[in-house]
Amino acid sequence: MNDAFTYNGGRVDPGESANIRYGISETYLGDPVRIPVTVINGERPGPTVFLSAAAHGDELNGIEVVREVAHDWDHSVLHGTLVCLPVMNVPGFLAQERYLPIYDRDLNRSFPGREGSTSARRMANQIYTNFIEPCDLGVDFHTSTRGRTNMLHVRANMERDDVARLARAFSSNVIISGEGPAGTLRHEATENEIPTITVEMGEAHRFQRRLIDRALTGVASVLAEFGLHRDSSVHWPGWRTVIDTDDEKTWLRADAGGIVDMKRGRGALVEAGEVICTITNPFKEEEDIVTVEAPFTGLIVGVLENPVVYPGNPLCHLVGLSSDTLTALERERTTETSRSDLRRKANGPDRE
Repeated sequence: MNDAFTYNGGRVDPGESANIRYGISETYLGDPVRIPVTVINGERPGPTVFLSAAAHGDELNGIEVVREVAHDWDHSVLHGTLVCLPVMNVPGFLAQERYLPIYDRDLNRSFPGREGSTSARRMANQIYTNFIEPCDLGVDFHTSTRGRTNMLHVRANMERDDVARLARAFSSNVIISGEGPAGTLRHEATENEIPTITVEMGEAHRFQRRLIDRALTGVASVLAEFGLHRDSSVHWPGWRTVIDTDDEKTWLRADAGGIVDMKRGRGALVEAGEVICTITNPFKEEEDIVTVEAPFTGLIVGVLENPVVYPGNPLCHLVGLSSDTLTALERERTTETSRSDLRRKANGPDRE
């Protein structure tokens, strides 16, 4: 029999589920600030896994991933416990802002939190001690900041075997290795022996269904790998690259202010020397056009969406690929193209 999941003020016994609105702070009027938490405690023993989203209040894709796992999936044979936190930054979510609208604090630089400290650290402390600390591992969902978008990828400290196992289980094509900044949920949880990864996916202020579905596949793969859903299987993404040195990745930044014409999008494979974008002034004068080329062959992981820049603003995040990975990626895309051609032939000519 599994153990009860306990938090300050309540418990969820084996075989039970609970939807909790847990108070983590108060508003200017003294009303409670409550975060939604769903705890699903299986009858059978197994790991305790947290799924969290919206540490930044305008990052919405992960919210739908966590909600669907909590409320649409069948957990009747769950081995272990799921702790689902779809909206951690409730004040930011209500205002549709990235940061806590309380002196612009970043909740995801405030973990594990501390009693008697700033408002952000007090909130982080309530979340961490009640719902993160009891867990064995976790997945924290994010999107890019507004004005940019990311292809789905994992960020994880791949120097740790326990984190590397979790990152690979999520089955993303790209894993970017690193400890992560101090105060982030994944950094602090991992430091406290709770292996945690960040999943980056898409852009702020959106539900992007294809990315949500892809992330759900990743969650199912993690639950299979760690034995929570034993009838499921671990998913292999077809190809994978792990970026673990700085010379394998770069942010390309604007060297001029102006209006950006982006030639390649999120997830595109670009060759060394290929034009990624141009920057022009309002008059499109030829002598003032700035051309931005790929410094090496690689994959565009993150890209600008808002087409205006100052000098120094990021344009795209490019990661390098090994020759073996390039071959696997090209093979996959050739197969996808062939399947698309077959579907078009099967459906007959397009009709107006």
